Amino acid sequence: MRIYGTEIASRLMLGTAQYPSPSVLADAFRRSGAGIATVSVRREAGGERAGTAFWDLVRDLGVRILPNTAGCHSVREAVTTAHMARELFDTPWIKLEVIGHADTLQPDPFGLAEAARILCEDGFQVLPYTTEDVVLADRLLSAGCEVLMPWGAPIGTGLGLTNIYGLRTLRAQFPEVPMVVDAGLGLPSQAAMAMEMGFDAVLLNTAVARAGDPAAMAEGFARAVAAGRLAYEADPMEPRDMAAPSTPVIGKAFLS
Repeated sequence: MRIYGTEIASRLMLGTAQYPSPSVLADAFRRSGAGIATVSVRREAGGERAGTAFWDLVRDLGVRILPNTAGCHSVREAVTTAHMARELFDTPWIKLEVIGHADTLQPDPFGLAEAARILCEDGFQVLPYTTEDVVLADRLLSAGCEVLMPWGAPIGTGLGLTNIYGLRTLRAQFPEVPMVVDAGLGLPSQAAMAMEMGFDAVLLNTAVARAGDPAAMAEGFARAVAAGRLAYEADPMEPRDMAAPSTPVIGKAFLS
Protein backbone atom coordinates (compact mmCIF):
# COMPACT_ATOMS: atom_id res chain seq x y z
CA MET A 1 0.00 0.00 0.00
CA ARG A 2 1.31 3.42 -0.95
CA ILE A 3 0.15 6.66 0.66
CA TYR A 4 1.49 9.89 -0.82
CA GLY A 5 4.37 7.95 -2.33
CA THR A 6 5.28 6.20 0.93
CA GLU A 7 5.06 2.42 1.03
CA ILE A 8 3.34 1.05 4.13
CA ALA A 9 3.81 -2.66 4.87
CA SER A 10 0.66 -3.13 6.95
CA ARG A 11 -2.92 -2.33 5.94
CA LEU A 12 -3.94 -1.93 9.58
CA MET A 13 -3.72 1.47 11.27
CA LEU A 14 -4.28 1.96 14.98
CA GLY A 15 -5.09 4.90 17.19
CA THR A 16 -3.20 5.56 20.41
CA ALA A 17 -5.98 6.77 22.74
CA GLN A 18 -7.89 5.10 25.60
CA TYR A 19 -5.48 2.24 26.34
CA PRO A 20 -5.37 1.22 30.02
CA SER A 21 -1.57 1.70 30.19
CA PRO A 22 1.42 2.56 27.99
CA SER A 23 2.66 -1.03 28.15
CA VAL A 24 -0.69 -2.34 26.89
CA LEU A 25 -0.57 0.15 24.02
CA ALA A 26 2.94 -0.96 23.07
CA ASP A 27 1.98 -4.64 23.25
CA ALA A 28 -1.08 -4.07 21.08
CA PHE A 29 1.02 -2.40 18.40
CA ARG A 30 3.60 -5.16 18.47
CA ARG A 31 1.02 -7.90 18.02
CA SER A 32 -0.94 -6.00 15.40
CA GLY A 33 2.02 -5.22 13.16
CA ALA A 34 0.27 -1.90 12.41
CA GLY A 35 2.26 0.37 10.14
CA ILE A 36 0.69 3.70 11.14
CA ALA A 37 -0.24 5.20 14.50
CA THR A 38 -2.60 8.15 14.75
CA VAL A 39 -1.91 10.75 17.44
CA SER A 40 -4.18 13.55 18.58
CA VAL A 41 -2.34 16.86 18.66
CA ARG A 42 -4.92 18.36 20.99
CA ARG A 43 -4.29 15.64 23.56
CA GLU A 44 -0.49 15.47 23.42
CA ALA A 45 1.97 18.33 23.89
CA GLY A 46 5.48 18.44 22.49
CA GLY A 47 8.86 19.79 23.54
CA GLU A 48 9.39 19.92 27.29
CA ARG A 49 5.73 19.75 28.17
CA ALA A 50 3.52 16.93 29.40
CA GLY A 51 3.34 15.00 26.13
CA THR A 52 7.06 14.23 25.94
CA ALA A 53 6.81 10.80 27.57
CA PHE A 54 3.92 9.82 25.32
CA TRP A 55 5.77 10.98 22.21
CA ASP A 56 8.79 8.93 23.24
CA LEU A 57 6.55 5.88 23.61
CA VAL A 58 4.97 6.34 20.19
CA ARG A 59 8.34 6.95 18.55
CA ASP A 60 9.68 3.72 20.05
CA LEU A 61 6.87 1.78 18.35
CA GLY A 62 8.78 2.12 15.09
CA VAL A 63 5.72 3.02 13.00
CA ARG A 64 4.77 5.96 10.83
CA ILE A 65 3.04 8.75 12.77
CA LEU A 66 -0.19 10.23 11.45
CA PRO A 67 -1.17 13.25 13.59
CA ASN A 68 -4.84 14.19 13.50
CA THR A 69 -7.05 17.18 14.20
CA ALA A 70 -9.48 15.22 16.39
CA GLY A 71 -11.94 17.40 18.28
CA CYS A 72 -11.78 20.34 15.88
CA HIS A 73 -15.15 21.86 15.00
CA SER A 74 -14.14 24.69 12.66
CA VAL A 75 -11.88 25.29 9.68
CA ARG A 76 -9.69 27.71 11.62
CA GLU A 77 -9.27 25.31 14.52
CA ALA A 78 -8.38 22.40 12.24
CA VAL A 79 -5.89 24.40 10.18
CA THR A 80 -4.17 25.76 13.29
CA THR A 81 -3.94 22.28 14.80
CA ALA A 82 -2.49 20.90 11.56
CA HIS A 83 0.26 23.52 11.63
CA MET A 84 1.05 22.59 15.23
CA ALA A 85 1.24 18.94 14.21
CA ARG A 86 3.67 19.65 11.38
CA GLU A 87 6.00 21.38 13.80
CA LEU A 88 5.69 18.80 16.58
CA PHE A 89 6.01 15.66 14.49
CA ASP A 90 8.01 16.95 11.52
CA THR A 91 5.64 15.44 8.94
CA PRO A 92 3.44 16.89 6.21
CA TRP A 93 0.89 14.12 6.86
CA ILE A 94 -2.31 15.11 8.63
CA LYS A 95 -5.52 13.22 9.26
CA LEU A 96 -8.03 16.00 8.86
CA GLU A 97 -11.13 16.01 11.04
CA VAL A 98 -13.65 18.85 11.09
CA ILE A 99 -16.54 17.69 13.22
CA GLY A 100 -19.99 19.02 12.39
CA HIS A 101 -22.32 17.16 14.76
CA ALA A 102 -21.66 16.68 18.46
CA ASP A 103 -23.64 13.45 18.92
CA THR A 104 -22.64 11.46 15.82
CA LEU A 105 -19.24 13.15 15.32
CA GLN A 106 -20.14 13.32 11.65
CA PRO A 107 -17.75 15.47 9.62
CA ASP A 108 -18.83 18.94 8.52
CA PRO A 109 -18.65 18.49 4.73
CA PHE A 110 -18.36 22.20 3.97
CA GLY A 111 -15.70 22.88 6.58
CA LEU A 112 -13.82 19.71 5.68
CA ALA A 113 -13.56 20.61 2.00
CA GLU A 114 -12.45 24.17 2.82
CA ALA A 115 -9.84 23.06 5.37
CA ALA A 116 -8.54 20.43 2.95
CA ARG A 117 -8.08 23.05 0.24
CA ILE A 118 -6.19 25.40 2.56
CA LEU A 119 -3.89 22.67 3.88
CA CYS A 120 -3.17 21.11 0.49
CA GLU A 121 -2.23 24.52 -0.88
CA ASP A 122 0.11 24.90 2.10
CA GLY A 123 2.00 21.70 1.32
CA PHE A 124 0.22 19.27 3.64
CA GLN A 125 -0.53 15.72 2.57
CA VAL A 126 -4.10 15.45 3.78
CA LEU A 127 -5.97 12.28 4.74
CA PRO A 128 -9.54 13.52 5.31
CA TYR A 129 -11.97 11.77 7.64
CA THR A 130 -15.16 11.88 5.63
CA THR A 131 -18.51 10.23 5.06
CA GLU A 132 -19.20 7.89 2.14
CA ASP A 133 -20.63 10.80 0.12
CA VAL A 134 -19.43 10.63 -3.52
CA VAL A 135 -19.90 14.36 -4.14
CA LEU A 136 -17.89 15.29 -1.06
CA ALA A 137 -15.20 12.80 -2.06
CA ASP A 138 -14.90 14.49 -5.46
CA ARG A 139 -14.55 17.90 -3.78
CA LEU A 140 -11.80 16.59 -1.50
CA LEU A 141 -9.89 15.09 -4.40
CA SER A 142 -10.26 18.34 -6.36
CA ALA A 143 -8.89 20.22 -3.33
CA GLY A 144 -5.69 18.17 -3.58
CA CYS A 145 -6.27 15.14 -1.34
CA GLU A 146 -4.85 11.88 -2.71
CA VAL A 147 -6.34 9.62 -0.02
CA LEU A 148 -9.87 9.31 1.38
CA MET A 149 -10.88 7.98 4.81
CA PRO A 150 -14.64 7.26 4.79
CA TRP A 151 -16.25 6.24 8.05
CA GLY A 152 -17.75 2.80 8.57
CA ALA A 153 -19.96 4.12 11.38
CA PRO A 154 -19.78 6.95 13.94
CA ILE A 155 -16.56 7.03 15.96
CA GLY A 156 -16.45 4.62 18.88
CA THR A 157 -19.77 2.89 18.17
CA GLY A 158 -18.50 -0.49 16.96
CA LEU A 159 -21.46 -0.75 14.58
CA GLY A 160 -19.35 -1.80 11.62
CA LEU A 161 -20.21 -0.92 8.02
CA THR A 162 -23.61 0.74 8.35
CA ASN A 163 -23.95 1.85 4.70
CA ILE A 164 -22.53 -0.93 2.54
CA TYR A 165 -24.21 0.44 -0.59
CA GLY A 166 -22.64 3.85 -0.08
CA LEU A 167 -19.19 2.42 0.58
CA ARG A 168 -19.36 0.15 -2.46
CA THR A 169 -20.46 3.08 -4.61
CA LEU A 170 -17.63 5.24 -3.33
CA ARG A 171 -15.06 2.51 -3.95
CA ALA A 172 -16.36 1.90 -7.47
CA GLN A 173 -16.49 5.61 -8.32
CA PHE A 174 -12.82 6.21 -7.52
CA PRO A 175 -11.10 2.86 -8.11
CA GLU A 176 -7.56 4.26 -8.21
CA VAL A 177 -7.77 6.38 -5.04
CA PRO A 178 -6.34 4.82 -1.84
CA MET A 179 -9.16 4.53 0.68
CA VAL A 180 -9.06 3.71 4.38
CA VAL A 181 -12.23 2.77 6.26
CA ASP A 182 -11.93 4.86 9.39
CA ALA A 183 -14.07 4.68 12.54
CA GLY A 184 -16.94 2.56 13.77
CA LEU A 185 -15.40 -0.89 13.42
CA GLY A 186 -15.98 -3.13 16.42
CA LEU A 187 -15.02 -6.64 15.29
CA PRO A 188 -12.33 -8.18 13.09
CA SER A 189 -15.05 -9.60 10.83
CA GLN A 190 -16.13 -6.05 9.99
CA ALA A 191 -12.56 -5.15 9.02
CA ALA A 192 -12.37 -8.25 6.83
CA MET A 193 -15.58 -7.18 5.08
CA ALA A 194 -14.15 -3.75 4.32
CA MET A 195 -11.03 -5.31 2.85
CA GLU A 196 -13.08 -7.79 0.79
CA MET A 197 -14.90 -4.79 -0.71
CA GLY A 198 -11.62 -3.47 -2.05
CA PHE A 199 -10.67 -0.84 0.50
CA ASP A 200 -6.95 -0.44 0.98
CA ALA A 201 -6.76 -0.34 4.77
CA VAL A 202 -8.70 0.18 7.99
CA LEU A 203 -8.11 2.51 10.91
CA LEU A 204 -9.53 1.85 14.35
CA ASN A 205 -8.91 2.64 18.00
CA THR A 206 -11.73 1.96 20.46
CA ALA A 207 -12.34 -1.67 19.43
CA VAL A 208 -8.78 -2.54 20.41
CA ALA A 209 -8.13 -0.13 23.27
CA ARG A 210 -11.37 -1.00 25.11
CA ALA A 211 -11.23 -4.77 24.57
CA GLY A 212 -10.69 -7.04 27.55
CA ASP A 213 -7.37 -8.06 25.98
CA PRO A 214 -6.29 -5.23 23.65
CA ALA A 215 -3.21 -7.03 22.35
CA ALA A 216 -5.17 -10.14 21.40
CA MET A 217 -7.86 -8.03 19.72
CA ALA A 218 -5.18 -6.11 17.81
CA GLU A 219 -3.76 -9.38 16.50
CA GLY A 220 -7.28 -10.52 15.59
CA PHE A 221 -7.81 -7.39 13.50
CA ALA A 222 -4.43 -7.85 11.82
CA ARG A 223 -5.33 -11.38 10.75
CA ALA A 224 -8.76 -10.28 9.56
CA VAL A 225 -7.30 -7.47 7.47
CA ALA A 226 -4.81 -9.84 5.86
CA ALA A 227 -7.53 -12.42 5.15
CA GLY A 228 -9.90 -9.83 3.70
CA ARG A 229 -7.25 -8.44 1.38
CA LEU A 230 -6.25 -11.91 0.23
CA ALA A 231 -9.90 -12.71 -0.52
CA TYR A 232 -10.29 -9.49 -2.53
CA GLU A 233 -7.18 -10.19 -4.58
CA ALA A 234 -8.40 -13.76 -5.22
CA ASP A 235 -11.39 -12.37 -7.17
CA PRO A 236 -14.25 -13.96 -5.18
CA MET A 237 -17.31 -15.50 -6.80
CA GLU A 238 -20.40 -13.38 -7.32
CA PRO A 239 -23.41 -14.26 -5.13
CA ARG A 240 -26.42 -15.74 -6.92
CA ASP A 241 -30.06 -16.36 -6.13
CA MET A 242 -30.30 -20.00 -7.15
CA ALA A 243 -28.47 -23.00 -5.74
CA ALA A 244 -25.85 -24.68 -7.92
CA PRO A 245 -24.56 -28.18 -7.11
CA SER A 246 -20.88 -28.38 -6.33
CA THR A 247 -20.88 -32.05 -7.34
CA PRO A 248 -21.63 -32.65 -11.07
CA VAL A 249 -24.77 -34.63 -11.90
CA ILE A 250 -23.33 -35.95 -15.20
CA GLY A 251 -21.88 -39.43 -14.76
CA LYS A 252 -23.76 -40.10 -11.54
CA ALA A 253 -25.28 -43.59 -11.23
CA PHE A 254 -29.07 -43.89 -11.34
CA LEU A 255 -30.70 -46.42 -9.04
CA SER A 256 -33.97 -48.06 -10.05
